[in-house]
Amino acid sequence: MTTATNPHTASATPSLAGVLSHARHDPAYAAFWLLRIGFVVLPLWMGIDKFAKVLNTDWPGYLAPWIVDVLPFSAQTAMYVVGVVEIVAGILVALKPRYASYVVALWLAGIIINLLTFSGFYDIALRDFGLLVAAVALAWLSAVYDGALSWSRHHGDATPTR
Repeated sequence: MTTATNPHTASATPSLAGVLSHARHDPAYAAFWLLRIGFVVLPLWMGIDKFAKVLNTDWPGYLAPWIVDVLPFSAQTAMYVVGVVEIVAGILVALKPRYASYVVALWLAGIIINLLTFSGFYDIALRDFGLLVAAVALAWLSAVYDGALSWSRHHGDATPTR
């Protein structure tokens, strides 16, 4: 059995040519990048759409009534908050998928709970469960292909490094 290794352990971001070359020879690395790109684009797109409404979706209509009842503000305001969280999640996955993928998975778990408590959205809950599984897969792949943050104490420096 062979283990995957990351040839890009330096803090510098790999070049597109380097990523594509490595991806051709390492399917797990290709999967890591495919999932990473997907979990940057999808949350950004969904988050921005909460404000831009390009998809013409009634986002507040996806909130379970019990959640709307406990909110101190309107369902539309809740969707603006959701949009901000989704935009931040997409940016975090772009920057550090090793950790942000778990944040996305937890976010999706919350969405699934909301949908399962609201009759008529079970199909979307099932789809989001598939996305949750993919987010966890990205987190696991990131453990190999996205280096851990470490704290350097050399010469009193307490800044994070990759």
